Amino acid sequence: MSVILETRLDVPVTYRGKVRDTYDLGDKLLLIATDRISAFDYILPCGIPDKGLVLNQLSSFWFDKTKHIAPNHFIAAFSTIALLKTLLPAQMKTPAYLVGRSMIVRKADRVPIEAVVRSYISGSAWAEYQKLGTISGMPQPRGIKESQKLPQPLFTPTTKADTGHDLPLNKMGLEDLVGKSLARDLEEKSIAIYQFAHDYGLSRGIIIADTKLEFGFIDRKLALIDELLTPDSSRFWDATKYGIGQSQPSYDKQPVRDWLTDSGWNQEPPPPMLPKKIIEETSERYRMAYKKLVGREIQR
Repeated sequence: MSVILETRLDVPVTYRGKVRDTYDLGDKLLLIATDRISAFDYILPCGIPDKGLVLNQLSSFWFDKTKHIAPNHFIAAFSTIALLKTLLPAQMKTPAYLVGRSMIVRKADRVPIEAVVRSYISGSAWAEYQKLGTISGMPQPRGIKESQKLPQPLFTPTTKADTGHDLPLNKMGLEDLVGKSLARDLEEKSIAIYQFAHDYGLSRGIIIADTKLEFGFIDRKLALIDELLTPDSSRFWDATKYGIGQSQPSYDKQPVRDWLTDSGWNQEPPPPMLPKKIIEETSERYRMAYKKLVGREIQR
């Protein structure tokens, strides 16, 4: 399968992130989800087939599903070139690859944090707990095992870094950064969105173990922006194979992280090329996550 690693349109690109290319359309933005994949803060030299399609279409699905909890920046996604042209400048070229992997969104004033919610202990949270008995600096009960469900979802925000590592924020640090009122709103909305998605996912055979959300202000109202509840921003586990005390079969990019760790890569540039088998397995996991949650295949 072909992959899209970079887009080149006839309007200036505003920003190239680890995955998305953003184009400024005046009062709106065009977001294009490429097939780039990142791990340990590095963009890998390979792409994952269909990854951008899954990210874009799954985000669109969740923006619609959660709009009763919090407003968001989503305006429209595109299933055809004809529909795409209705919202893009008349003179703008519309390559076929935009279908299925692009959306028009409202501009927002970004809140400079990653709003992370965890309901199961895994990844960096598990590593911290093993060492210190805490998660994001918050003391936890003794005896918790890897992948175990926590007594309640934890809000563990971090800074939002354009390059390098995001840094954990405790409650006081978050309040100092954004103010007490906004800190409270971010926590309440993040947990409400996560809990809704977790319960829905469980009904579809997927445990959403954790997720990270992004927010901004649109017309002075707090709104969800960027992506939402995708395999890039969340840990998706197979509910039928879930077991406490071990790592979990997943529908996200954890196998990529695992292979990179096992490969002996020192997390210094350049990052290595993934083997064909890992690329194909990861692509299949992304597609399966979408199919399980949405109930249909991705649109190409």
